[in-house]
Amino acid sequence: MVHGYLGAGKTTFSKRLEQELPAVRFSPDEWMVTLYGHDPPAEHFEDYLNRVFVITHDTWRKVTRAGVDVVLDFGFWSRRLRDETRGMAAELGATTRIYALRCAEETARRRCLARNLDLGGSLFIAPETFDVLRARFQPLAADEAHEVVTTE
Repeated sequence: MVHGYLGAGKTTFSKRLEQELPAVRFSPDEWMVTLYGHDPPAEHFEDYLNRVFVITHDTWRKVTRAGVDVVLDFGFWSRRLRDETRGMAAELGATTRIYALRCAEETARRRCLARNLDLGGSLFIAPETFDVLRARFQPLAADEAHEVVTTE
């Protein structure tokens, strides 16, 4: 489980982890881009993201049942999503590990701006969106074991 805010380096870290383990990586952003484009309308974004999570949750659980490690590049912005995901993994008899990615806000903003110039499999993040979405990001709580990864 890879936790972090926009521009923290989650996808870069997740791709590296996918190769090192090896594992199958799941990135909702890439699915969103494939299904709905780089800049889905704000009024539909939450619905689209929920649809993507239904598909990815079903698929990563199938992969886990097959005995293959998974890397969940979900950001895990909410405690609810983290708890639900840990619960799903536990039902499968799988263990979870949270990697908490951290970098300076200036670094994260710079990365988002650079990524917007060459989106690839990424979603467009307008500069003002970076600030607006901050209110939705829930840091890990003291009772959530995690490994901090600094990505400066």
